[in-house]
Amino acid sequence: MEDVFDIYTIIFLALAVFIFLRLRSVLGQRTGRERPPYDPFTAREPARPAGENVVALPNRANDPAAAKADKPADSETAKPSGDRWKGIAEAGSPLAAALDSVVGVDRNFDAAQFLAGARAAYEMIVNAYAEGDRRSLKSLLSREVYDGFEAAIVDREKRGDVVESRFVAIDNAEITAAELRGRVAQLTVRFLSKLVSVTRNKAGEVIDGNADKVTDVTDVWTFARDLGSRDPNWKLVATEAGQ
Repeated sequence: MEDVFDIYTIIFLALAVFIFLRLRSVLGQRTGRERPPYDPFTAREPARPAGENVVALPNRANDPAAAKADKPADSETAKPSGDRWKGIAEAGSPLAAALDSVVGVDRNFDAAQFLAGARAAYEMIVNAYAEGDRRSLKSLLSREVYDGFEAAIVDREKRGDVVESRFVAIDNAEITAAELRGRVAQLTVRFLSKLVSVTRNKAGEVIDGNADKVTDVTDVWTFARDLGSRDPNWKLVATEAGQ
């Protein structure tokens, strides 16, 4: 009986080993370096802190009309060349040609919607800087621009200065330049705005600006986005005071 028992035991062990080897060859082995399972919902947009206000300049990832993009009549590429950038860029101009190159990579790009989002981002960034709201700034600025803004905020906080800023109006926002570097689009926007701004020291004394005066402000800002990225947000990559 012991011999019979031993034979069956050996047979079962052999089968177990055979099954284990087959499963491993089909399913593979875990090494600890595997990527997490793909989630088509979370992959569309990066995770953001709860309660964070993010201005996503419109593009195919967050445009409700994107579902119609496959219809030629709804695409920018379906419009006659002379009419595509009406009100945005003069037909045949270098700007129009540059915008055409952007559409060549992202056929759902809409310049008018981009400008609407840029206006919202402009106001939000100016207010966030005045309030020292680093969370909002970090989501809207490139690393280099954020570092500059953050350094200015730190310097201001060390002195005990407080900035009070209030938008009266954005009179105009226009795209003045566009460039495509590989799949990264850069659009420069010239903003004409009216702003009430005043800076007070820790004693509450006005050291810059006027709380009762509306000031005309001109800013030239450049936004960039990797058109091949799932991240739908354009970020501010350069700023300068305009004339």
